[in-house]
Amino acid sequence: MEVRQGEVDRSEGFGERLLGLLLDRALGLPPQLIAPLVAEEVARIGGHEVSILLQDYAQTLLVPLAGRGLVVGGPEPITDSAAGRASLGAKPVEVAMDGGVRLYMPLLDGSDQVGVMAITLDSVDEHDRRLLRRLAALVADMLVTKHSYTDLFFQARRREPMSAAAEMQWSLLPPLAMAVPQVAVAGILEPAYTVAGDSFDYALNDNILHVAVVDAMGHGLDAATMATVAIGAYRHARRSDIDLAEKYVFMNQAIARQFGPDHFVTAQMMHLHITTGHLEWVNAGHPAPLLIRDHRGVRQLESPTTLPAGFGDEQPQVSQFKLKPGDRLLCYTDGVTEERNEQGQSFGEERLIDCVNRLEHDEESGVRGSVRRLSHLLKEEREGRTSDDATLFMIEWTGGAADHLATLD
Repeated sequence: MEVRQGEVDRSEGFGERLLGLLLDRALGLPPQLIAPLVAEEVARIGGHEVSILLQDYAQTLLVPLAGRGLVVGGPEPITDSAAGRASLGAKPVEVAMDGGVRLYMPLLDGSDQVGVMAITLDSVDEHDRRLLRRLAALVADMLVTKHSYTDLFFQARRREPMSAAAEMQWSLLPPLAMAVPQVAVAGILEPAYTVAGDSFDYALNDNILHVAVVDAMGHGLDAATMATVAIGAYRHARRSDIDLAEKYVFMNQAIARQFGPDHFVTAQMMHLHITTGHLEWVNAGHPAPLLIRDHRGVRQLESPTTLPAGFGDEQPQVSQFKLKPGDRLLCYTDGVTEERNEQGQSFGEERLIDCVNRLEHDEESGVRGSVRRLSHLLKEEREGRTSDDATLFMIEWTGGAADHLATLD
C-alpha cells in the first residue's frame, strides 16, 4: 500500500494481523477454547508443541494446562528448569534441541507471573522473538481475564486437595506480585492448601502504596471468615480515602461488631510514598517488620503498638520511617517465628534474620524470587513443620519516576 507524504501508515502487517485475530476473538472466546486458538496462532509462524504451564499454589511447580492443541506433559520444577528460569526471571529462555529451538515465554500480567508458554520452532530470529513476546502478553491477559469466570485454571494449579478455609483466602488475595519502576511487592502463604487466618492486601493509588497484612485468631473456617471481614473492612476504608489511623479504627469496629469481645485480628498497615520513600505504619499487635538493607536484615522496625483489631478502643499511634533506595521491608505473621521444634523451642526472630542473610541475591527474580526462596528455606529450617499459618510479604523500594512510560517514542 502506497502512503502519501504526510499521511499515517495504517496498513496491517503480518504481526498485527496475527495478534489482531487473537484480540478480535478474545472478547467472546469461551475459556476452554484459549488453547486451540493459541496453538493455531503459533502454527502460523511455524511453531508447534505448544504448552501452557501455570504456577501451582505452593510455588514449587509449573503445571501443564490441558486443552485441545496443547502438549500436556508432566509438571516442571520452578527451580532448576528452563521453564522455571523463564518464570522467575520474567524473561524468555531458549533451549537448543535436535531440529529446532524450544522457547519458554513468561506469561506476565503486568508484573505478576501467571506462568510460562513453551513453543518449539525450527529456527528463531528477532521477528519471531518480538511476535512471541507480544503473543505471550496477550495470552497472559486472556488467562487472567477468563479465570474470573471459570474453574479450569484453578483446578490445573492444584497439586493436592484444598481446604474450604484456604479456598476463601486464595479467592481474597490480590496478585501475589506487583512491580512498577519505583516499588515492587510479593507475598506467599503457607501452608498453601490449608491456610486459614492469614491474608494480605495492597493497592497502588497514585504515589501511595497501601499495604495490610493480617492474622486472624484461631484456625479453619472461623479464622478464614474473620480474615475475610478484616480485609473487606480494610479495602472499604482504603477506598473511602481515609487516613491510616482511621483505617485501623474501621477494621477494629468491624471485627468487634461482627465477632464480639473474644475475637481479634492482628494487623500491620502501611502507607509508602513511592517517590520519596516515606513510610507510615500502624502496628496492631503484629510482629514488627524487618528492614533489609544491602541484602542483609538490619533490624526490626519497632514502634508503639496498639491492640489487635477487635480489642482496640483508641486512636493508634502512626509511626514513620524514611527508606533508602534499594531497601526492603519484610512483613510476616507469627506463624513464621513461633513454630516450635521437637524440643519445644520456638524458631524466633534471630533465626529468621539469619535465613534472610543467607539468601543468595538474584537481581533477575526480584522480590518475588526472594520471597519464594525465603519461604522454602524457612520451611526447611523448621524441618517441614507449618502447624500455624506462616505468611511473608516483602516490599522493595527503589524510587524514581515512571512518567516516561506514558510517552510514545
